[in-house]
Amino acid sequence: MAITNASDQSFSQDIEQGTVLVDFWAPWCGPCKAIAPVLEDMDKEVGDKLKIVKVNVDDNPESAGKFGVMSIPTLIIFKDGQPVDKMVGFKPKEALMETVNKHL
Repeated sequence: MAITNASDQSFSQDIEQGTVLVDFWAPWCGPCKAIAPVLEDMDKEVGDKLKIVKVNVDDNPESAGKFGVMSIPTLIIFKDGQPVDKMVGFKPKEALMETVNKHL
């Protein structure tokens, strides 16, 4: 499954089914740029079980505000529309996979 981009308008639909990892990011954020290839690798590995969605916080402040995103990158795992886990800051792939696997 390809990584998709969500907007404030599409957010609730993007997270409503299954396990979804949402990356709250911004183009000017260094750690956000560093985590992008990690998420691409994860998508190749578990993309059939996990949907990955990116939300640009500059363009979509409503979604970020709703979930208390104060620092980026913030990654929130949703299960059928409900937040079940949250990670803030850059994390190596192994740490991300460990957290994600708890919810698959």
